[in-house]
Amino acid sequence: MKPTAFTPIHRELGAKLVEFAGFEMPIQYSGIREEHRSVRESVGVFDVSHMGEFEIHGPDASALVQRITTNNAAKLVEGKVQYSAMCYPDGGIVDDLLVYRLGEGYMLVVNASNIRKDYTWIVSNSKGLDVEVADKSDTISLLAVQGPRSAETLQKLTSTGLSEIPYYAFTHGTLAGVDMLISRTGYTGELGYELYFPWDDTLARKVWNAVFDAGKEFGIKPVGLGARDSLRLEMGYCLYGNDIDKTTNPLEAGLGWITKFDKGPFIGSDILQNVRREGMKRKLVGFVLDDPRAFPRHGYEIHAGGNYVGVVTSGTVSPVLGQGIGLGYVTISVVNSPIPLQISIRDKKAGAHIVQLPFIKK
Repeated sequence: MKPTAFTPIHRELGAKLVEFAGFEMPIQYSGIREEHRSVRESVGVFDVSHMGEFEIHGPDASALVQRITTNNAAKLVEGKVQYSAMCYPDGGIVDDLLVYRLGEGYMLVVNASNIRKDYTWIVSNSKGLDVEVADKSDTISLLAVQGPRSAETLQKLTSTGLSEIPYYAFTHGTLAGVDMLISRTGYTGELGYELYFPWDDTLARKVWNAVFDAGKEFGIKPVGLGARDSLRLEMGYCLYGNDIDKTTNPLEAGLGWITKFDKGPFIGSDILQNVRREGMKRKLVGFVLDDPRAFPRHGYEIHAGGNYVGVVTSGTVSPVLGQGIGLGYVTISVVNSPIPLQISIRDKKAGAHIVQLPFIKK
């Protein structure tokens, strides 16, 4: 397993380490519920250095990004970030990603499990364009500092006005004495920042220690992948490999808002236009279980009126709601139907009902 620059710190803190996307990553420290609540109520820190970063430069950089992504990157100006996706020609999803506008170029932040696949896909679709695509994943450390006290924590360490950074924007600055890219983004639904700086053991410890010293008065906690998953699911955010993959398209996954047909053709746009015209056959929905003791999991069958109608893609017990929540694809006919759902859990069926996302109303 590949370590990050923070792995020695995780070991010192007694984190439970697991293999994730080829990396040795902390799944939890003090406990998923405690870490989850720390982010919702105060501030928590995630090592997400396993994520991939590609830089695209050259005269045709914009043309390439427009070709491979669903959102309209032409609307990005320097210092702005955009959530987007890449599709195969059949409309299936290659990956979801963030697009950063870096002056004359771009940085794409992709999922850790897709780094090699995504890089190959992007390069293969750059033929005929004057661009350079560089995989910077092994040179960048990434910390996510998330929660309502995240700005107060980090502002102690930088002269950059964090409150002046709009949501889905970034700036270059110095924090804890380290030059870095400071982005107001995240995967939790809370106020938060993501810190990109050189992959170096000394710098990693310096930034980590400074952030935790600054957040001590707020009860700052390190947070693992377990709470990262429950936090994103409470907000209804998709996870690649669970809720979206090559067998799903952005429209049925509820990502129509990042699928901009008016920008011109992009890979998969013809098929997605047909889906829009003909109508979807299924849709990703959020559901809540009626029995607070029931726990939905990925792969469980969904039934309605005694008929199989779909499958659970993500599930957990929400630490905030105290109920089982999940995402799943169901046939379009039951999306607005009054017929309640049933989730097959082992040899029993647990009642459930569809709700509007997010599960947690901010």
